[in-house]
Amino acid sequence: MTERKFEWYVLRAISGKEAKVKEILDAAIKNTDLGKYVSEVLIPTEKVYVTRSGKKVVKDRTLFSGYVFVKCILTGEVQYELRNTSNVIDFLRGRAKNSAPESLRESEVMNMLGAADSLEESPESTDEIYYEGEAVKVTSGPFSGFSGVIKEVNADRLKLKVEVKIFGRPTDLELDNSQVERE
Repeated sequence: MTERKFEWYVLRAISGKEAKVKEILDAAIKNTDLGKYVSEVLIPTEKVYVTRSGKKVVKDRTLFSGYVFVKCILTGEVQYELRNTSNVIDFLRGRAKNSAPESLRESEVMNMLGAADSLEESPESTDEIYYEGEAVKVTSGPFSGFSGVIKEVNADRLKLKVEVKIFGRPTDLELDNSQVERE
């Protein structure tokens, strides 16, 4: 009999419940025989800066919403256990109606993990990239509500020099990227 090896499979979960599925599976791996067949449960996340009450907060955001990655030896019983875990819809399958769950290629998993690692290494990355000459509105701080034009961008420090008109006179402000939004 040939020895089966661990392969990566994708479970479709209810969106927003990925962490709960991981928690349930980790507990089952630790406390039952499922640990012999399932070696790893993974939810790729990225770190994102969110502004709450004028303060920057680091938050983990799921890269693939609604999906949980499982490294396992897929036998009939393991497939049944994984599929019937609370908040799991089913395995990600091919286009045929009753096709078997498809394993991911190792290169796909490494690319995915590499992308997640590179995002983790640079948590300073934000969704917004601003350019000189762009019109913006100040959203937080003492100048909240003022509109202006970007005069200078410092991408390393995530700072912007914005020219706003105060009492009809142009005034330069140095602001964080998170303190402005596009108009």
